[in-house]
Amino acid sequence: MKLVLTPGMGIGPEVTARALAPLVDQGAFTLMGSGPAIQAALDDAGVPWTPSANACSCTGVCVVDTSGAEEPAPVAAIRRAAQAVLDGDADAMVTGPIHKAQLRQQGFQFMGHTDMLGEVCGAQPVMAFTGGVMRVALVTTHLPLDSVRSAITPGAVEHTVRTAHSALVDDLGIEAPRLLVCGLNPHAGEHGEIGQTEQEVIAPVVDRLQAEGLNVLGPICAEVAFMTAAKGEVDLVVAMYHDQGLVPLKVVDFGRSVNWTLGLPIIRTSVDHGTADTIVGTGQADPGSMDAAIRLAMDVVRRRAED
Repeated sequence: MKLVLTPGMGIGPEVTARALAPLVDQGAFTLMGSGPAIQAALDDAGVPWTPSANACSCTGVCVVDTSGAEEPAPVAAIRRAAQAVLDGDADAMVTGPIHKAQLRQQGFQFMGHTDMLGEVCGAQPVMAFTGGVMRVALVTTHLPLDSVRSAITPGAVEHTVRTAHSALVDDLGIEAPRLLVCGLNPHAGEHGEIGQTEQEVIAPVVDRLQAEGLNVLGPICAEVAFMTAAKGEVDLVVAMYHDQGLVPLKVVDFGRSVNWTLGLPIIRTSVDHGTADTIVGTGQADPGSMDAAIRLAMDVVRRRAED
């Protein structure tokens, strides 16, 4: 098994190295990004490595330094890693955190990994999270709140539900997944008293998918959806916008959940946290989410190989 990892920025290299330490005998791992930072982190974690010029051309752990490219090293690493998986040189990619505001000052044109990977892969990705008590998929991602409503269309809701359902079946082996679809407004619109989005957009999509045989229920108020998920009584919650989905998820599962991009022609997982620049090098960074991201990628690769 060949994985390509982009440790990213901030605590990314150190959590990647520490998560990788117990897994080095389970595959070939190429790490791409700022070479000196990655190499120092691997040395600190006691992980042996070799330099390389190409993705996944080595056994064990190798480092490809993407410094000096036209793009910042972390961005060039993402692009090269995705291309390596698209070309079949690697089985999956796992990404660490990037500081988007810093990168945008250097010309980064995307809101984050997910948008960039969608363009690189020519696909419409869905941001999802798994690994803890709850699984969540988002209809909209990095938008200001006053832009969310116009982005919630029947097509967007349907694409998110279908993509999440397929991933649960194909990649996690859940034969008949149960999905709850949140409303946008408080109390899921209160039968139209607090907005029409639920009745005009979400309910017709849910009705159509139910008629096809999908086990999907909604629109349902977000607090009920996430209380149900926290009890383990549903396989995934579809949230309408970023904080509706990620606030409850991170309160319950922060540090063990995995950012899992669905709808791409490649396997991509990532950590559920940011760069945490203030604790870099202090030993406080928790590698739990990176460990979970690497293991999920490996599990999905194995499951697809069995099919």
